[in-house]
Amino acid sequence: MNPVRKARDLGQAIWLDFIRRGMFSSGEFRRYLDIGITGVTSNPTIFEKAIGGSADYDEALRQLAKRDMSTMEVYEALAIEDIRTAADMLAPIYRQTGGADGYVSLEVNPRLAFDAEGTIAEAKRLFGAVDRPNLMIKVPATPEGIPAIRGLIGEGVNVNATLIFSLDLYTGVREAYLHGLEDLLHKGGDLRRVGSVASFFVSRVDTAVDARLQTLIDKGQSDLRDLLGKAAVANAKLAYQAFKETFSGPRFAALRARGARVQRPLWASTSTKNPAYSDVLYVEPLIGPDTVNTLPPETIRAFLDHGRAEAAIEEGVAEARQTMVRLAELGIDMGAITSKLLTEGVKAFTDSFEKLLAGIENKRRAIAAR
Repeated sequence: MNPVRKARDLGQAIWLDFIRRGMFSSGEFRRYLDIGITGVTSNPTIFEKAIGGSADYDEALRQLAKRDMSTMEVYEALAIEDIRTAADMLAPIYRQTGGADGYVSLEVNPRLAFDAEGTIAEAKRLFGAVDRPNLMIKVPATPEGIPAIRGLIGEGVNVNATLIFSLDLYTGVREAYLHGLEDLLHKGGDLRRVGSVASFFVSRVDTAVDARLQTLIDKGQSDLRDLLGKAAVANAKLAYQAFKETFSGPRFAALRARGARVQRPLWASTSTKNPAYSDVLYVEPLIGPDTVNTLPPETIRAFLDHGRAEAAIEEGVAEARQTMVRLAELGIDMGAITSKLLTEGVKAFTDSFEKLLAGIENKRRAIAAR
């Protein structure tokens, strides 16, 4: 059994963090499903690279160039077609698991990350436009995004709460999900039809914390080397403990009795950024029940080649807590770090979105001029 399938047997879904039109026609996406991949995530950076960095969309752009459409409308037409194709290919998994898995995620316009009402309206519009039950709308977990998550769950819209870095914000995300389910139940909605994940970003935490540790090491504190590359996994392991506490309590038990599902933690940003670290550093230690890990193609290849799938998410929890204590004692403020990472993450996706729209417009003009 390959490690992707073994992870699934241990309760973790492995999703592909990548989408591009050519992968559907070439059979590449089918091969991912055959090895045990059960979902797909997308974001503005992925679409920017897919549309701007390949010829896969040129024929579609040629046809769309003949129509009176804005650049945003062209982008949505391209993205929605890809998302629908992925959703339809994942539909058998969605049905076989009773709606527990088999999802594809599409992000709201990142310009709306700090606009709760705008996010709700945009998410509902996209959910209706794609018109697939196994679509999740990605909503950044900004302070404004959290009430949007509640509002969308309360309307029966599947939500992927994304860009979660801090344990404090993760508390808000879980509360928003529970409140949303209670709102939906109060309206007479069917809780069985709602799915949600909470995307906890991993590798970027190490990048930020390691930089601060390295500054201290360079100043002579060589005994801190054992902390390098430890903060991200520790943060995620503590998030899983918080997940268990919330979804094993009486409040969720009442919702579960009405058909509600847990909001699974999803480990995101799981490609290893530091070449000195294992290329499966953010995969192997985070396998466990009711979790998702979304991996880019190169990390899937590494995991298939030499990864080990074992239930490890609850190993080393005491050490994870001690890691956080030591960082705090050193004056490394995780709250400040994760707040900065959220701001940078929103900006990165917004920049990618602007670059994506500019690239589409340039391609459309070039094609129309031929």
